[in-house]
Amino acid sequence: MNQVNLLRQTLKPYLGWHGARLSFLSLFLIALFRAKTVNLAELATSFRSHAETESSYKRLQRFFRHFDLDYPQIAQVVVALMGIPQPWVLSVDRTEWSFGQIRFNILMLGVVHDGVAYPLVWQMLGKKGNSNTGERINLLSRFREIFPEAQVAYLSADREFVGSEWLNFLLCEPIFPFRIRIRQSDCLSDGQKSLSASVLFAHLKVGQQQVLSGRRCLWGHLVYVAGLRLEDGKLLVVVSDDAPATIIADYAQRWGIETLFGFFKTKGFCLESTHFVKQERLSKLVALLTLALCWAMKTGVWLHQRKPLKIKNHGRRAKSIFRYGFDHLRSIVNDLDLKHSEFLQALHFLSCT
Repeated sequence: MNQVNLLRQTLKPYLGWHGARLSFLSLFLIALFRAKTVNLAELATSFRSHAETESSYKRLQRFFRHFDLDYPQIAQVVVALMGIPQPWVLSVDRTEWSFGQIRFNILMLGVVHDGVAYPLVWQMLGKKGNSNTGERINLLSRFREIFPEAQVAYLSADREFVGSEWLNFLLCEPIFPFRIRIRQSDCLSDGQKSLSASVLFAHLKVGQQQVLSGRRCLWGHLVYVAGLRLEDGKLLVVVSDDAPATIIADYAQRWGIETLFGFFKTKGFCLESTHFVKQERLSKLVALLTLALCWAMKTGVWLHQRKPLKIKNHGRRAKSIFRYGFDHLRSIVNDLDLKHSEFLQALHFLSCT
């Protein structure tokens, strides 16, 4: 229990919760790394407390059923913990999965830092399929309310996030420059003729890219357009509010949110193992996972600085920075009594200083 108290004291300056809630969060984080899943039954068996497993399970249920989270506060803590410099690169995307007849669908906006998107605002869509323009605007409006002074380098998004109304919103909001992928079948006009993106970039060979000179009209709005021929022969087409030579490279930062979803799911916390059906409870779970993500990433960065990860023949690291930190924290919390000094070191990574 001593470690739980130490973790609670470390978290208190940033969250300001009262003792019982901080104790729960500390127990939850330790149990999460021990169990490697968000399944409540499994988490309950990993709680480091004198209570029976059934009592721990009921405590988990009570938290997600009754405790109201301050989501803007969580977003601000994430930015402070990770020390993310401005201007920010934002990425928006969805993750969707099924549990029996239940469909989970989360629309999320994250800030990309060192290849990973850290969740700032999210919305449970309560439906299958794509988000609509109103839901996306609501997400960005909530971001702006939390971080009214934030400098945004650009917002990146995939082909799902298209349409005239959406583009109009982004072009009318100077805080949100953008790099958005469109379909190669979408038509672009130079004022004289309208051609599909696939025709405009038909000359590109694999690996070649081009930013078209001047703006093109897309869905009634003027944008700059860049294309890249991918290795599989397909065409990547990205539109932007301005015309830097880095449009394609900028758009590639979008992948940070896909990396995040991997960490939340099969490569880390097994989010898909949740049995929550209430949207608000799932939203609370995402908030707690975001704090755990920060802890693992900061731990991994520190480990990599001390002992750099090996680079394999394919040119990538033997494991991700997240996994490096995740595995290290797991080894500690699974043997807290013997690794007390390592635990004290790990607490430093939950400091904003």
